[in-house]
Amino acid sequence: MTLKGGLPLSATGYIQVHAYTSNARLPLQDVAVLITDPNGNAIAMRTTDRSGLIEPVSITVPDRSASLSPETGIVPFTNVNIYARLEDFQQIESENVQVFADTLTYQDLEMIPLSELPSQWSKKEIFNTPPQNL
Repeated sequence: MTLKGGLPLSATGYIQVHAYTSNARLPLQDVAVLITDPNGNAIAMRTTDRSGLIEPVSITVPDRSASLSPETGIVPFTNVNIYARLEDFQQIESENVQVFADTLTYQDLEMIPLSELPSQWSKKEIFNTPPQNL
């Protein structure tokens, strides 16, 4: 895979998700987590363990050296989207989560029990992460 200008995506970053209940921060097991690129192509699908965590997922990212000069116009991260679902909880979408080279990005997912929002059963919570001001 290459970036605009022919520069390769040659480094690796990692993302890990932590899902928990909104009212008590208790970990949620068996949350279905889908990680995609910005175009919706699946990168990984995992389920959370009893600690509410998924195993870290490796993501191909630009090498840091490609972004050391502002003239390149290259950002030093790759955006991913995260979708999370668990029965009886509001769905979550986290858009444009940034993953950097040689770094573990840790994404908390605060999931709201639908019993607290009966009128929201078919809705989802969407979080959009703005780009870093680098």
